[in-house]
Amino acid sequence: MSYPINVVIEKDVNGYYAYCPQLRGCQTQGDTLEEVQANIKEAAELYLETLSEAEKQALQNEEITTMLLEVQVA
Repeated sequence: MSYPINVVIEKDVNGYYAYCPQLRGCQTQGDTLEEVQANIKEAAELYLETLSEAEKQALQNEEITTMLLEVQVA
């Protein structure tokens, strides 16, 4: 079964950092975007394997919304 999981990826001078807001503590890093994407996919799969069916079902009821907000600074 597949689960839609939100992933946040941030880039800084040291590479990439990724985490899943829905999966508390599920995070990873990588030197390239491709590496961090593969790493977070594996981390999420391993994380989901540890959850009970009830916990997996609860994930499907969570909703996370992301947006880009442009603000004015005086």
